[in-house]
Amino acid sequence: MASARRTQKPSSRFSFVKRIPTADPTAELPVPAAFRCPISLELMKDPVTLHTGITYDRQSIESWLEVGSLTCPVTNQALGNDELLPNHTIRRLIQDWCVANRSFGVERIPTPRIPVTSIQASELLSEIAFAGRRGDRARCQELVGKIKALGKESERNRRCIGSAGAGCVLASCFSELATESFERSRAGAAEEILSALPLFFPLDQDSCRQLSSLKSLESIVSVLRSGDLDARVNAALVLRELLSSLPPRRINGVAGTDGLVEALSKLIQNPISPRATKASLVAAFYLVDSSDRAAGALVDTGIIPSLLEILVDSDKGMCEKALAVLDGVLGCSRGREMAYGHALTVPVLVKKMLRVSDMATEFAVSALWKLCRNEKRGGGCSMEAVRVGAFQKSLLLVQVGCSGATKEKANDLLKLLNGCRGSMECTEAVDFRGLKRPF
Repeated sequence: MASARRTQKPSSRFSFVKRIPTADPTAELPVPAAFRCPISLELMKDPVTLHTGITYDRQSIESWLEVGSLTCPVTNQALGNDELLPNHTIRRLIQDWCVANRSFGVERIPTPRIPVTSIQASELLSEIAFAGRRGDRARCQELVGKIKALGKESERNRRCIGSAGAGCVLASCFSELATESFERSRAGAAEEILSALPLFFPLDQDSCRQLSSLKSLESIVSVLRSGDLDARVNAALVLRELLSSLPPRRINGVAGTDGLVEALSKLIQNPISPRATKASLVAAFYLVDSSDRAAGALVDTGIIPSLLEILVDSDKGMCEKALAVLDGVLGCSRGREMAYGHALTVPVLVKKMLRVSDMATEFAVSALWKLCRNEKRGGGCSMEAVRVGAFQKSLLLVQVGCSGATKEKANDLLKLLNGCRGSMECTEAVDFRGLKRPF
């Protein structure tokens, strides 16, 4: 065995061909050098040629250009024009070579789609803007469908169309076509725009300004209420993106849109998909975090029992978002009153104080602190919190360490709970079997 190893010395010369392992492990198939990308040295799937005359695989040369390289990798010539021309001749030769060698396990390279150019993207967006200004809903829907299909083809297309101003054009067009009343016969263009917008997130300031107009917001609310399933999901995603991009002062104005809070609450209470629920929770958080009026309105929709149900059994991301909204609505007195009357409130919050995430801990401690700090004399919230282990968990948080604001609230919570300890027996917060649910 040792002598066999000594005889297998590496070759002293470099191989000028890339070899592909085939179905037969004892055989190797040489790949012609002209078919290999000079950058990756792999078989080219989408050969393109620079003005220097050198052909590369599109993905490799685009990655080279994206990092700011301004020269041809082979010739080192300056790239004043970085237009990539598809090399159809090389591509066909590669495909023929693959077919000829399929018995060796080589799969045929599929014909690549030609990516959209910046000129094509700009022209298509100009047509969409023109159709929107004319109020031509049918033409607008058709063109937006094309831009959406191109964006879904590849990440490169999305970047190209987005950099051409897709977000602003689509938002402006949506504002032009927005109507307060939702009519199925006229809703197609608006729903198509809402389905295309998420492809080009994040939105810029001009896009957000268009979408935050009263007409646009009323149309979004109409879709949230009466649109089909996909349309409602897309409307929730657009609303989440809008609220996450606006300053608090502007969010306060958005919160006053008639029916907006109720529509979001309905998506949370009657979930249609995890994606829609998460988007609605994030949107609701931005609303309650910036507007006391929105927090009160959300409480009036009966959102608290639904939030607690979500928290009983949900993944990390959903849990964090539900806790954020719950903490927000507990900032108003009506929210606390409803929470005091629900059997799951304190046990769920105590359970989520640890072992979910730092963000979940922050919101859970804050929510429990608001409840215990504001309860009336003789209220049972603090006593129940001690019974299910809040004191021990707060003490652990203070000892182990947490963020500054959370540590202050945990310290304050220890003081609030200390008077209720006495000889009370503590139970594990995870044991909900003895609790009666009021629903």
